[in-house]
Amino acid sequence: MGQRAEVGARGFTLLELLVTLFLIALALGLVAPAIGRSTEAVRARAEVAGFSAALRHARERAITTREPRTVVVEPAAHRLTIRTGDDTVELARTLSSGLAIEALAPTGLAVRFEPHGASGGGAFRLTRGSVSYRVSVDPVTGRVRNARE
Repeated sequence: MGQRAEVGARGFTLLELLVTLFLIALALGLVAPAIGRSTEAVRARAEVAGFSAALRHARERAITTREPRTVVVEPAAHRLTIRTGDDTVELARTLSSGLAIEALAPTGLAVRFEPHGASGGGAFRLTRGSVSYRVSVDPVTGRVRNARE
């Protein structure tokens, strides 16, 4: 006798497979942009943290060496420099080309830290893509703070 296919055999129809693949593609289409946005936010947060750390470093150096430090931001050159009282460059840091920096305070793109901890004050808006942060330096205490806008 010939072989017979079992009548109760389990399997998927072509229609079921197509519907399943469509649902998977739809889910990926919805999730992928959200992952891209969160990656952009993480990059922006890391760049803001680095920028704030450079400002804090300049304040600490001014206090420990008892000499003023000035942080100069050059947005066009994507550079941040820390200068000593005699205008010698102590530290130069390259900033990401995707980071836009805007001065929000009348002090402009330079912040001076005094040996006793105070500063000239300052505020910056750092933007990467659609994510924006405000970094501010308190003129009385010299403390650096950042907040997402």
